[in-house]
Amino acid sequence: MIDNRVGVVGIIVTDRKKQAERVNEILGEFGELIVGRMGVPYRERDISVIALIVDGSTDELGALTGRLGSIPGVKVKSALVSSS
Repeated sequence: MIDNRVGVVGIIVTDRKKQAERVNEILGEFGELIVGRMGVPYRERDISVIALIVDGSTDELGALTGRLGSIPGVKVKSALVSSS
């Protein structure tokens, strides 16, 4: 049995115009892990802030955050807890 984790993933996109499409592609690929999503364009700082509520295995969530974090201009932090 897989021990799923529930948590929050915070994403800061510093080059929104250049990277938003790639970020959204990856989020779509991992859509089955995403319980909820809130995105806010912070125009005064020319960044976007995205908060995800996620539920998945550590391997799945690591793949998601790793893919996002490999994009130039994208910073990712996560906090996960056991769902059981």
